[in-house]
Amino acid sequence: MSSPGHQVATSVLVVGAGTPALRAAIEVAEAGVAVMAMVTHMDVHAGSARGDREAVLTCAGPVDRWESHAADSLREAHSLADPRTARIVARHAASVGEYTGREVRRALREHARRLAIPVLSNVYVTRLLVDDGTVFGAYGFDLIDGSRYLVHADSVILATGGHTRLWRRTASRRNENTGDSFRLAVEAGARLRDPELVRFHPFGLVKPDSAGDLLVSEATRGEGGVLLNNRGERFMTRYDAERMELSGLDTISLASYTEIKEGRGTQAGGVWLDLSLLPRETVLMRLPKVYHALLDSQMLDITRDPIEVAPTAQCSLGGVRVRTEDHGTDVDGLFVTGEAASGPHGANRSEADSLTEPLVHGRVAGRAAAEYSARLTGQRRSPAVVRAAEADVNRLLIADGDRNVRALHRSVRHLMTEHAGVVRDESGLVSGLAELDEVEARMMDMGVHVDIGGYQDLAHAYDLRSAVVAARATLECALERRETRDCHNRSDHPEVNPGPAVSLVWSPTTGVRREAVPPVPTGVDEPMGDASSVDGTSAE
Repeated sequence: MSSPGHQVATSVLVVGAGTPALRAAIEVAEAGVAVMAMVTHMDVHAGSARGDREAVLTCAGPVDRWESHAADSLREAHSLADPRTARIVARHAASVGEYTGREVRRALREHARRLAIPVLSNVYVTRLLVDDGTVFGAYGFDLIDGSRYLVHADSVILATGGHTRLWRRTASRRNENTGDSFRLAVEAGARLRDPELVRFHPFGLVKPDSAGDLLVSEATRGEGGVLLNNRGERFMTRYDAERMELSGLDTISLASYTEIKEGRGTQAGGVWLDLSLLPRETVLMRLPKVYHALLDSQMLDITRDPIEVAPTAQCSLGGVRVRTEDHGTDVDGLFVTGEAASGPHGANRSEADSLTEPLVHGRVAGRAAAEYSARLTGQRRSPAVVRAAEADVNRLLIADGDRNVRALHRSVRHLMTEHAGVVRDESGLVSGLAELDEVEARMMDMGVHVDIGGYQDLAHAYDLRSAVVAARATLECALERRETRDCHNRSDHPEVNPGPAVSLVWSPTTGVRREAVPPVPTGVDEPMGDASSVDGTSAE
């Protein structure tokens, strides 16, 4: 049934292609431990904080105390971030000045090439191999010819992103942030934490469809851009009359969502971001990237015509539950980093940390995985586990039902958009879970088709599995979090719970459990009282 297989072995396997994965692999290699990277999709790009195509981020300068940096991050997280994680990021974050995510990734890729880190490209990972609570590798297939890959590894670092592809409007491209990190970790025996916490960026382009990963730079509001509804009203007066368009991103997303939901949006389901009141020279001088991006993608001259935007799923704030000190999980030898991991963000993310967090956390996970591997005195193997992974792929390959995989995936994205978007309530979340049950029932009759184009349909079938796992975790946790806390808006529970903040930990066997957020470390609690709130504005 399967094509001839490939068997390889390494001390540490890094699954992913983004900044955290690269940084982790480099850390392992520099420790003198054998490492291999596994790229799961042909069309993958590293997730980064983006304004237009690439936002310019300014990180904390050398004059800032790390305690103040940590306090800012915790305030932005609305008490749900792990304070120990914020402390680690703040203490280890170097002052990198103004760099784009693209420049950082380029430097990391070049360094990885100099270290001669081997890469398995175009291999889709279907399962992490676990025996008696300990990981020993991964199983997958080649997206072109379908040949199987068995990778034995002492430890595995999972860095394949979050789950923002579950929503209809998303800043993620087609083959990224599908929730596969959530599924792989959960099936291995790990748990998820706070998957309901998802940041929606208010300035996602409504059209064209190919602009799925295009966000309009937040610098547009800093330069004087205004938001208008279909009546021409500057509607932010109703939601934050003092700060208007300079309000927090989650407030703007909520405002835009409300305008659209109440019939004051555009025909395509957006609102207008208008720069036409600004002098043309100001737009061309201060916002050249935005100007050229919209001219190229829509033939839109933003000095004359408004931009149609809508709230768009930008980043996962929750993820796989990891330990603060080493990014380890409930599974021995399994480490998770980047947007796949929970802990750093809580209910929001400080833009000042967007560039530093992947680097710091990738380094932490890489070092821990290398040390774990070096301590082992033998290699674990389980032929039965490998046979089960192979059989799972074989079963999908012969699936010849009438249900189309992509149509089922669209159903998941539809129900998540309708019932677990910017604003949630109990009835909607319950309806979403019922619709998800129906999708799972229809999956029993799905068909998987391999053709001359390769094994993409098989990959989509696994993506669908991932979407269902991530969607169920998100819906169940969103139902349990009966409060409104920054990015999580419950219209039926509009206030923050007065008691201590809690994280919600989920697994398919135990459901949702509450977990206390650790106390703020000594040294950080003092500046918490006067740390200024971060509104998320980025520089052009």
